[in-house]
Amino acid sequence: YHNMKHGQISSKELTDFIRERVTIEETYGRSMTKLAKSASNFSQLGTFAPLWDVFKTSTEKLAVCHLELVRKLQELIKEVQKYVDDQAKAHKKTKEEVAATLEAVQNIQSISQALQKSKENYFSKTLEQERLRKEGATQRDLDKTGLKVKKAMEAYKSFVEKYAAAKSEFEQKMAETAEKFQVIEENHIIHMKEIVQSYSCSVEETHVQIGEVQKEFVNNMENTSVENLIQKFAESKGTGKERPGPIDFEECNVAAATEGKNKNKKYNSFYSSSDSEEEDDRRKIHVEIKPVQPDNGTHQHRATIDELKASIGNITLSPSTAMCTLFNLSLCLFVSSRLADNDLLFLDPFGPSLTAGSSSSVSSSSAPPNRPTTPLNAAAIVPPPRPSSRPKLPAAKLAGITEIARPFSPPKLSNSSPPPTAPLARAESSSSLSSNTSLSASNTPTVGTSRGPSPVTLGSQDTLPIAVAFTESVNAYFKGADPKKCIVKITGDMTLSFPTGIIKVFTSSPSPSVLSFSLKNTSKLEQILPNQQLLHSDSSQSDTNTKDFWLNMGALTTFLRKASEQNPAASYYNVDILKYQVCSNGIQSTPLNLAVYWKCTPSTTDLRVDYHYNPESMAQPGPLCNVQVLVPVDGGVTSMQSLPSAIWNAEQSKSLWKLSDISEKTENEGSGSLRARFELSDGPSNPATLAVQFFSEGSTLSGVDMELLGTGYRLSLSKKRFATGRYMADC
Repeated sequence: YHNMKHGQISSKELTDFIRERVTIEETYGRSMTKLAKSASNFSQLGTFAPLWDVFKTSTEKLAVCHLELVRKLQELIKEVQKYVDDQAKAHKKTKEEVAATLEAVQNIQSISQALQKSKENYFSKTLEQERLRKEGATQRDLDKTGLKVKKAMEAYKSFVEKYAAAKSEFEQKMAETAEKFQVIEENHIIHMKEIVQSYSCSVEETHVQIGEVQKEFVNNMENTSVENLIQKFAESKGTGKERPGPIDFEECNVAAATEGKNKNKKYNSFYSSSDSEEEDDRRKIHVEIKPVQPDNGTHQHRATIDELKASIGNITLSPSTAMCTLFNLSLCLFVSSRLADNDLLFLDPFGPSLTAGSSSSVSSSSAPPNRPTTPLNAAAIVPPPRPSSRPKLPAAKLAGITEIARPFSPPKLSNSSPPPTAPLARAESSSSLSSNTSLSASNTPTVGTSRGPSPVTLGSQDTLPIAVAFTESVNAYFKGADPKKCIVKITGDMTLSFPTGIIKVFTSSPSPSVLSFSLKNTSKLEQILPNQQLLHSDSSQSDTNTKDFWLNMGALTTFLRKASEQNPAASYYNVDILKYQVCSNGIQSTPLNLAVYWKCTPSTTDLRVDYHYNPESMAQPGPLCNVQVLVPVDGGVTSMQSLPSAIWNAEQSKSLWKLSDISEKTENEGSGSLRARFELSDGPSNPATLAVQFFSEGSTLSGVDMELLGTGYRLSLSKKRFATGRYMADC
């Protein structure tokens, strides 16, 4: 039985052995994957460059071989574990079956002891009787001794009979049990050898595959001759196989040149006069500049709102083609939004001419109010230019609406205290490597006040400090009081910050320690888009709640060095690492629930906005700061009464509430209402879509987090924040 138990121990130890082999193979396979990816970043210049593709392909195949062995061994571990479980059940059943044998063993042992004692007692009594007889003892003493001898003899005979019966039962039970144990051991050894055979076959198949990959690598190298490499280089750099013909002198056609200058709304073509008119028209660029159209009333307003509502449900994360395109598009749409009278996207559109109170009279002769300060100025959103041949970090995109990037610290708004300074200056952010084009002054990283990584001098043996920031944007559209009609999309960014001193460590080391990290709580994310220039990950990872990444240290060093050359005074530099989209569950994912009610008559408009703080939407509930609610009201408002007090802007016909922080600790646990009555001269009003703005520091909606892996780096600061994107409500 004890031997059988040792078999179970052997099974568990074999499982541990195979599991350790899996760990070794997985580590090796991932290292080979990293090595293959690093080959993509080696120099693509020169005649040797095509051979890097051979290295990359071969190394990738080797990594696949080892990772395939990992998969096979993991399946084998499952089989062994199942065998261990079945073995434990069989052993428990066997213990119950051999219980009778154990009783037989114990029975014959006790009878044997009793038999031996009775035998010794019988012999002792008999010898005593014989001694008395020789000594001439009295008949009475001899009779007493005779009785004792008789009893001892009967007891001895009885135990002899019992022993015979116990021996027969013992031999039968023992034989049956021994056979049972032998069958168990034979089956155990057979099963264990089958497992070892499967293990051996898996390893052998991997070795065969590795041999084939190596053979393919050798053949590819042998087939890539010097002539082929030179030919590929010539084809990639050549401009053609035919030499251009001679250039003849041409007389200047004065008449044609004069006629060209008199053309209106057309451009002179630098092509020769022999070009056809059709080709000339095709090459011309026609530009038409239209003036800004004035506010033409409700129809345009409602069209704009419908576009916004339609766009909220179509927020996606998608790669964009070039950073310059993203910047130009953002800037153009920002400029157009500043010119639009029905702009609901900027929540602080009022200048110093505003009046606040429970009753505000409307003045139509007031000067046009100042437009809002942008959440991020144009200079700040331009990262260093990137090589055109490489893709940039995918950007979050709203279909039909340009998502204006938000800084880690919100802009200072009038009549409100500024929020704390964030440790990562957004003006320094970049989502990819800069190209050889020099950085302009507008996109040069700037020095910012920071509690982030220390820019002091770092030694190559020091643990290098870095900081991370998670910034999320919640976009929501509420329809009336029906929670089922709420549309929600949440996107986020992850940014790493590096101190200036780290650049010297990177550049002075031929191979700096690879910066790797694990992204936690990824099961709450629908999509992750890493910066393909800088970030790599293993697609074979099976854990749905974590995802491991590592940085291309060569590309990172190049970017940081170029950023430092452009702005040597900066104390740290930010790098956009990845973007993601968060899984949402309708209104339950919104930190502030909204419901809007309108009552419109020809002379008055009554408005009520109910709001409710929702802590369950946040990973760690925190206060919603700088809450502002903007409501456009048409119909010729002449006066406004509001509770709490709101600000009325006559020029834009909009009402603005500025609230203090909202949380569970505020009045009614963060629930309340905004009420207003508007007197009209040209009613009734048309119910409009209102917009809301707020932010929260110290937490995110997704709960995503980062943990550094390996050695060489330490996390000096982790900053988390979320803010509103397009946050609207309709009746």
